[in-house]
Amino acid sequence: MRADRIFAYGATAGLIGDLLLGDPRRGHPVAAFGRAAAAVESRLWRDHRGWGALHTLVCAGGAAGAAALAARAVRGRPAAAVALTAAVTWSVVGGTSLGREARAVGDALAAGDLGTARQRLPHLCGRDPHALDGQQIARAVVESVAENTSDAVVGALVWGALGGVPGLAAFRAVNTLDAMVGHRSPRHRRYGWASARLDDLAGWPGARLTAVLAVVAGGRPREAVHAWRADAGRHPSPNAGPVEAAFAGALGVRLGGTLAYGGRVEHRPVLNGEKGRDVRVADIERAVRLSRRVSVLALGVCVAGRLAAGRRRRA
Repeated sequence: MRADRIFAYGATAGLIGDLLLGDPRRGHPVAAFGRAAAAVESRLWRDHRGWGALHTLVCAGGAAGAAALAARAVRGRPAAAVALTAAVTWSVVGGTSLGREARAVGDALAAGDLGTARQRLPHLCGRDPHALDGQQIARAVVESVAENTSDAVVGALVWGALGGVPGLAAFRAVNTLDAMVGHRSPRHRRYGWASARLDDLAGWPGARLTAVLAVVAGGRPREAVHAWRADAGRHPSPNAGPVEAAFAGALGVRLGGTLAYGGRVEHRPVLNGEKGRDVRVADIERAVRLSRRVSVLALGVCVAGRLAAGRRRRA
């Protein structure tokens, strides 16, 4: 079986597995990678960019290398190759868990249980929830759903289409390293620089595809395009900006503004401020459904792209 068909069957099976089952309950490979990366950091940490770059190389390179060895071990055995691709896809995408956590916060807000909503918000993002009211928590959830649709699903599928199993594993490793050390805390301002910049590069294509698909699937294409073009460039993240702006326009809401993150206060630009309204609790469910549509469309785009590339190489 050709490599393009192996990816098509395996990625589809893996995403279906995520949609039906969510993340693996035990022995999650991403959690194991996180523990290994933390152990590497404990040995390598210095307040220096060079040591941080070595940490990124060891961890991300190790994950990609292990995945490449696994892919090589099943070469020539189509069923095993499809199964490996499906298993890795299921392990690295997290759309169902993202939606589950977002809905849990939304349910708490709808029930008036602000304490539970604050308690669960850190499962989605690194914001300080204690100073947030219900509307601000709802906004944080929608922003997290938008950004993580790119990080947890679409970006992985893009790199899977480009690089197969090693591409899937490498993207998730880079994204996990950014979450662990890429934020600008005093400890990681220099040490995490390489991980943060590599994550920006790796996330670029997935973020743009996510934004495009949010325009297509959101029901407000003109507003989504306008918000993307007008506001994305003002966001401090080169990848979260297009995604959050497109989601804001597609949902007809305002995102961005003041937030507390990683022990500091940030004043981010308002996205879709001209036409959007404040986020409501019901918008969390709308964001989760939009995320699901974007994820399914992204699978179709990535599979079609991989199959088309395979046909061009054989022509």
